[in-house]
Order: sequence, then C-alpha cells, then structure tokens
Amino acid sequence: MSIHEALELIGRGADEILKRDELEARLKLGRPLRIKAGFDPTAPDLHIGHTVLLNKMRQFQDLGHQVIFLIGDFTGMIGDPTGKNVTRKPLTREDVAANAKTYADQVFKVLDRERTEVRFNSEWFGQMSAADMIKLAAQHTVARMLERDDFAKRYAAQQSIAIHEFLYPLVQGYDSVALKADVELGGTDQKFNLLMGRGLQEHYGQPAQIVLTMPLLEGLDGVNKMSKSLGNYIGINEPAIDIVTKTMKIGDDLMWRWIELLSFEISLTEVASLKREIESGQLNPRDLKLRLARELAARFHGAAEAEQAIAGWNAAVRGEGDTALLSLQDVVVPAEGLRIGALLTAAGLTPSNSEASRKLKERAVRVDGAVIEDPLQLFTPGFEGVLAVGKRNFARVRLLAG
Repeated sequence: MSIHEALELIGRGADEILKRDELEARLKLGRPLRIKAGFDPTAPDLHIGHTVLLNKMRQFQDLGHQVIFLIGDFTGMIGDPTGKNVTRKPLTREDVAANAKTYADQVFKVLDRERTEVRFNSEWFGQMSAADMIKLAAQHTVARMLERDDFAKRYAAQQSIAIHEFLYPLVQGYDSVALKADVELGGTDQKFNLLMGRGLQEHYGQPAQIVLTMPLLEGLDGVNKMSKSLGNYIGINEPAIDIVTKTMKIGDDLMWRWIELLSFEISLTEVASLKREIESGQLNPRDLKLRLARELAARFHGAAEAEQAIAGWNAAVRGEGDTALLSLQDVVVPAEGLRIGALLTAAGLTPSNSEASRKLKERAVRVDGAVIEDPLQLFTPGFEGVLAVGKRNFARVRLLAG
C-alpha cells in the first residue's frame, strides 16, 4: 500500500489528525510505528462504541504497525474527569483488576493478538515515588488545566474539582512518554489529554506523538453517545442475535455513520455507490443494515452464529424460519395476566401503555406474525411467543407468574 493509500485508510472516520504532515513523515521512515490507545477498566464489558478505537488500531496493524493496548489500571483508580460535572468515585484496585482481565479477553475479537502489546500503566506509576509525582505535576499550571472545557464549566459553576482530577491528564500524557508512542488514538473528548502527551514527550526529549481523534459513536437512539448507563449500547459479548436485532433498529441516517466507523468490509468507495443505489430506490436501506449486522455479529461470534442470528431476525420480521433462534426474554406478569398494551410496555417494546394503544390502532402490533387489534386481548402466564411493534421492534417472550 502506498503512503497516500495508508493515509486514506488511517483517516477513514477520523475527526482530526494532529499533525498529518508529521504522520506522513513517520510513515515514510519505513519502520513500524508505535500506536497507543488507553482504556480505563471502569466496567467489565466493552460495547461497540469502544471498538471505534479498536478498529482504527486494527487498521494500523494491517498496515504493519505495532499496537499498544494500554489498560489504565492506575488511572482507573483516579477516575477520568472528562465530561463529568462531579468528581468520579475512584475504583478499588480489586475492581480495576477484575475489569482489566475481561478487557484483555475481549479486545482480541478485533485486534491481532500477535501484533498487540498489552500493557498496564501501573508498571511505571507503581514504581514512582511521591517526589516523582510532584515533579510530574510541576510540568503544568492550574491556569492551563482550567482551559479544559469540562474543568472550566465546573469552575464557573462553582462545582468542586478535586486536586487529584488535575493529575489525570498528566498521568495519561506520561503514559506516552513511558511507551515512546508515535501515535495516540482517543475520542474527540480526549483531545486535551492527548495533547498533554505531546507536550510531555517534548519535555522528556522524545519526538512528539501524532494525535488522532475519533468521533464518539452515537448509540441506538441516534442522539446520545453509546453508553451502558443510557441503555443505548450493543455489548460485544452480547449474543449474536441481539447484535443483529439491535443493529437493525438504528435509523437510516445513523447507518452511514456506523458503516464508516465500524465496517471493515464496506469501503468508502462502495459507500458512495450504495448511497446512489438507495437514493434511486435500487437498494432498500434495510438490506444494507442487515449486511452490517451480519458483519458485526460475525466479528464477535463467528460466521456460523452470525448466519443463525440473521435467520432468527428473518423469522421474526419476515416470517421466514424458526423464531426459536431469538433470545428468550422472561416477563413477570400477574397471575390473571396482562392485556396486550401493558404487555408490550412490560416487554420494553413501547415506552408507555398509551403508545401501545396508538400502535394497536395503527395495526402495527403482531403476535407470532398475526396482527393484533383488540386492546382487551389478555396474555397469561405460560404464554411464549414473539411480540412485534412495527418492522424493527420485537422480542421473543415467556410470561411467568409474579
């Protein structure tokens, strides 16, 4: 691959590359670059929003570069203040260690194990004395820290900022010194911290790393960034059928962004062609979404399970196949049962009973493929079947007596 082609691949989906000319110069050196991305093990599982960075790391690997997956077991105990309006509760060493182990197990669903260096930043910070940490803290001023948008907003609103939170950007920046990183990847919200790495490397006599920021992936709602706390996420350890069914729920506009940031199989050249086909009516967006869903399910579970998941989706939506392939969700109901509207809400298919009633009037509700219009229809414990609202929202449920 030429330097130009490599830069095109590296730039796919990137929000910003600082500085592109420096990256081009290092690529021309012909040696493997050291590509660093850090992850604080704040939760046990990764979701596909995290894989935006992992995918970019994999692209660097495919270009022959050395990737460093840095687990912030030390920084995790500080707590990343990015985007927070209150001081985060630091994790215990036990929490961090447990979460870090699951991270290491999951990332190789995307990264090439042979070309990945897994490191923990406690390796160097665990050896630092209090005097060493004070020397590091001396490399930055409070005024400069308050230039950070989240710190500035909290300060202006007279919300507390703990002293240890100022250490976080310095500690993340020093990771780049310890690892001699050529390139550091991070989300757009991490730009301040990534630039800190450049400054500290220069201070310690190293070439300053190139900073590459990636957008924060919007979740299933198409509005907020993917987050477990908002429930708009797809976990990479979720069953293949759940990855498929959730991916099929995203809006048509969001589909293009997901393809750009998550797909390895659909090139940007093909994207342009696919957009023309959809605009002309030659291609249904649903079919392209299904292609993306198959790719994601195969990445995390293998081709065989992905095909089973696609078959399950087709069974629920198109009536083609065995709905037993769908994940089974238990719903606890009173002994006398629930009417259809309340059941749809209890199963999470409608946000409220009034919305369920509206969907019933629109003839958008199906049970095992049959349209339901009667709002008084009752479902009692022991029922098992597929509830569907519209073309995207469905669930295979089993009713249990509460």
